[in-house]
Amino acid sequence: MIDLSIHQETLDHAIQRARENKILLPTFAQMRHPEQIPEKVKKALKNVGLWDVNSLNLFRISWHNEPTMNGGNFGKVNTIEIPSELSGVPARIFVMLGKWFPTGCHKVGASYGCLAPRLVTGQFDPTYHKAVWPSTGNYCRGGAYNSKLLGCDSIAILPAEMSKERFDWLKTIASEVIATPGCESNVKEIFDKTWELRQTRKDCVIFNQFEEMGNVLWHYNVTGPALEEAFRDLSKNNPKSRFAGVAFTSGSAGTMSAGDYLKDVFPTLKVAVGEAVQCPTILRDGFGGHRIEGIGDKHIPWVHNVRNTDMVIDIDDNDSQNLLRLFNSEVGKAWLEKNGFSKKLIEDLSFLGISGIANVLCCIKMARYFELSSDDFLGTVATDSAIMYTSRIAELDEAEGAYTDDMAARDYYSHLASVRTDNMAELGYEDRKRIHNLKYYTWVEQQGRSIEELNAQWYDRDYWNNIHHQVDEMDKLIESFNEKTGVLDLL
Repeated sequence: MIDLSIHQETLDHAIQRARENKILLPTFAQMRHPEQIPEKVKKALKNVGLWDVNSLNLFRISWHNEPTMNGGNFGKVNTIEIPSELSGVPARIFVMLGKWFPTGCHKVGASYGCLAPRLVTGQFDPTYHKAVWPSTGNYCRGGAYNSKLLGCDSIAILPAEMSKERFDWLKTIASEVIATPGCESNVKEIFDKTWELRQTRKDCVIFNQFEEMGNVLWHYNVTGPALEEAFRDLSKNNPKSRFAGVAFTSGSAGTMSAGDYLKDVFPTLKVAVGEAVQCPTILRDGFGGHRIEGIGDKHIPWVHNVRNTDMVIDIDDNDSQNLLRLFNSEVGKAWLEKNGFSKKLIEDLSFLGISGIANVLCCIKMARYFELSSDDFLGTVATDSAIMYTSRIAELDEAEGAYTDDMAARDYYSHLASVRTDNMAELGYEDRKRIHNLKYYTWVEQQGRSIEELNAQWYDRDYWNNIHHQVDEMDKLIESFNEKTGVLDLL
């Protein structure tokens, strides 16, 4: 359970800071149903850019943002569909877009889900504490951004080999940026740095997405319902439609909680977790380095409800890297158009960052494995868009030379049209228990979690449900916080 006990003296500090900085907090219900957002807020947002450092942008932590960089309000869930002529499978694959969140990534939602419980209970003092955001990429961007909106200092921690765009932007937002050794799969080095901060700096509060249940709370109650809404909208004209499954590369595994929600609504739905074949921790208890930015391996996140995961799918990071260049270089886009793909589809493909491309490949493999039909839908998310990876395209050009038509043809046929059902497995009871047990080595031996709670995650059927349903209590605390600040009356 998320600790929602009240620390009144610190809470008073947080309320005073919010009052001074005119900070109003969105409830989880408002992020799920933006029609519940006060009209005053919607009106004020018409003068606020999507990435502006303006606390009103907390209300744009939603999958329903109007797809514009300036002054947008809310509408349908932002999605694109990957047509069969590109995917090679008859199943309908749709992707929810992180591009239209502040910072261009939905991780602002997960970070808000972690920060808000401690802020409105007084467990985090924005007048004293620094918020520490350990991450393999986008989570620390979202955390630093939310910290800035909330008027508190932040420390972003991420691997040194992450994209240049991330570091350049973070230097303008975070109070401090720490680069740890290695690449996406070097998560232990991130954890080691957080332990060092815990032991040496009393003003640091760690918001570790890999273990913070606020991450679960946000994705279960916001991302899951958005996927349901998108499916119902896309399938409304076909009574035979079936929501067959969802697939998400693991990362912190927070998005997997959206699968928990969808299983509650669609009991036959399958949930797949993706990872890089270069680091097959889930598939083969393996290890290694990879380049699918934003997902971390060599451990199983504490927040992953493994018992609810039906399949593991491994993706070659060369596939996602080369498809990024195919989809976003001028030569690649021209090749796709010459070969019959529509301008609209080519434009849509720019909404996929590296992990988004990997998620789509997971869905294609899932559709092939289960032999899904045109009545079947598979859903996933694009955490961010290609705008975060222009430097990676330049690196490929430098390594291989200028991109050509022949290279584009190679990338399409080698990395997309030839997707097979290799390096994946349907998970039985013993498989899931083996994966769950891997948590012991990271979380009990290294991070101080109790073996009793580890066992509760597996054996106690109410463990995860109790967390999911803390949302009502959480929203009451947010409403009380807002009422005490009086900020809404001042808008």
